[in-house]
Amino acid sequence: MSTLVVCVDRDGTLGPDGPIVGWEAVQALVTDVGIDDPEDSRVNCLLETLSVARDLRDEGEDPLVAVISGGGGDGINSDRAVARGIDTLVADNDIEAAIVVTDSASDERLVPIIESRVQVDAVDRVVVRQSHDIQSTYYLLKQFLGDEELRGTVLVPIGAALLAFPVLLLLADDVAIALSAIAAVIGTFLLYKGLGIDDFVATLPRRVRDAFYSGQVSLVTYVVGTGLAFVGIFAGGISATNMGSVGTAETGELLVGLRFIFDSVPWFAAAALAAATGRLIDELLAEESVSAALMNLPFGVVAVGLVVRGFTGYFLERAGVIGPLEVTAVELGPVSIEGFVLGIWGRLALYVAAGILASFLGVAFASRMSEGESPLDEVPE
Repeated sequence: MSTLVVCVDRDGTLGPDGPIVGWEAVQALVTDVGIDDPEDSRVNCLLETLSVARDLRDEGEDPLVAVISGGGGDGINSDRAVARGIDTLVADNDIEAAIVVTDSASDERLVPIIESRVQVDAVDRVVVRQSHDIQSTYYLLKQFLGDEELRGTVLVPIGAALLAFPVLLLLADDVAIALSAIAAVIGTFLLYKGLGIDDFVATLPRRVRDAFYSGQVSLVTYVVGTGLAFVGIFAGGISATNMGSVGTAETGELLVGLRFIFDSVPWFAAAALAAATGRLIDELLAEESVSAALMNLPFGVVAVGLVVRGFTGYFLERAGVIGPLEVTAVELGPVSIEGFVLGIWGRLALYVAAGILASFLGVAFASRMSEGESPLDEVPE
């Protein structure tokens, strides 16, 4: 058994449709190709094939030298011609393994075809030193321009920016404004594509239609959650607007932001709780295995809301924006609780403890539900 050292040419310009086998035949081909075009990189590929075969011969092996050409035509016909050439070599010779010699990234696409017929031990790519960067760049650009999706994602915003720049420069009469507008539009587009928002928007009508037809509870809870989120935005905005001027400009802006978060967090937490609860109910009604993370999600939302509310309240009370937390008296039949006032540290400790308690309840609930479902999973069909 011998090792096949084969030079492949996908373009099909090295010879006839069929393999050229033998040291003398390949040497003659090198001379013919070199005389026709001394600058042709295929000359180096053929010489490298002979060099690899000589090295194997010096090590005591008996290599088989061959050249396979794609025979011209389109890519499919070229690939099939190479496949037929490999089949011929394998059928006519006792080949154990192959070493593939190429001179371009395009020819390396034939390696899987050869591997499907004979074991490939190595791939030797020969590139002329002077043209390495040029050839690699050319192939990458060709592959890039051939990808329709990638071309539309990159070239379209660049072209639109180049067209919009002179228009914005005429209208705004300021280079900084024009560049800022173009950068904002390109950044928005890249985020739109990079975060997969386009796929979500494309599938949103189908998801809504399926939710209507299947009667999913999450559809209603998502709408409720959206409404609660808007209420939180307005509640936080109104509270922040009524603060007026507080402290210096820097601290005033910080306190206004904290007041917005303090008043909007309960509504945001309620919105997230409604959405998460609806999703959990849908999964439970579907009688499918529900992950522990999904079962713990409503409790996690409440825990985060309590902790954020506690810390923002601590900062606002320390700045004198809000007063201490007053707990009113409660009477429940024979049980009565007198009212009391919590200090700044008491408020923070109460909210943090409540958040930790909600988190532990979520873990316990998820663990209990998982244990309750495990016996059903063991029932044989």
